[in-house]
Amino acid sequence: MDKTETLGKIPLFAVLETTVLDRVAAKTIIKRYPKGAVVFLEGETSPGMFWLQSGWLKAVKHSSTGREQIIQFFEAGTTFHEISAFSDLPNPATCITLDQSEVWIVPKQVMRNLLREQPNFAEHVIALLGARVQSLVALVEDLSLRPVIGRLARLILDDAVDGALQRPRWFTQAELAARLGSVPDVIQRTLRGMEADGLIEVERRQIRILDRSRLEDLAA
Repeated sequence: MDKTETLGKIPLFAVLETTVLDRVAAKTIIKRYPKGAVVFLEGETSPGMFWLQSGWLKAVKHSSTGREQIIQFFEAGTTFHEISAFSDLPNPATCITLDQSEVWIVPKQVMRNLLREQPNFAEHVIALLGARVQSLVALVEDLSLRPVIGRLARLILDDAVDGALQRPRWFTQAELAARLGSVPDVIQRTLRGMEADGLIEVERRQIRILDRSRLEDLAA
C-alpha cells in the first residue's frame, strides 16, 4: 500500500502537493486492532489525528454508573479526533473498535505544521471542525427535545440508503440504544410499535422504510 497515494485520497489532505504528502506519510503511524479494543481513552492526551482505513469504531462517553452514550460511529474512510490534534486538551471521549480495524495516526506536530504552512489545508480544517460542531449540536437537540421514537425515526431517515438502514453484525439493539440515549428494552418496544404501525420493516440485517412521510412527521 502506497501511504502517500492513500493519504492523497483523504478529502482533508486532497489539497496538499505530493511532496508535502510524502513528508506526512513518512510520519504516519499505522495500527491494527481486534474487535472490542480501545483506540484511545477519555482523559488521555491525544497523539494526533486519526483516519480509519478499515473497520468500524464508536466514540463513547460513560456516566459514573457505567451507562454509555455513543457520540458517533466511524466507518472506513473517516477522519476523526481532529480537534485534539490541534490543542493540548485531553481526549473528550473513549474510542472503541466495533470490528477488526486498521487506524492511521498523523502525529499532532505534523498536523500543526500543516496548519501553519498550508493555507488551503487550514481552510479545510476550519470547515471540517465547523461540521463537527453542527453534528454535536444536532445530537444535543435530539437528546433534549425529541422523545425516543422521534430520535429513532430521525436516525433511520438520516442513515438509510435506498430506503433501508443497513445493520452490520455489531449493530445490536444495545448499540442502537446507547446511540439514542436509551436502553435496549425501550428500543425493542419502539421498533415493534413502528413496525406494527406500518412505518418500517425490521429484518436481521436492515431496517426498511415503508412510510417515509409518517417517519418524517415523527422525526420533526
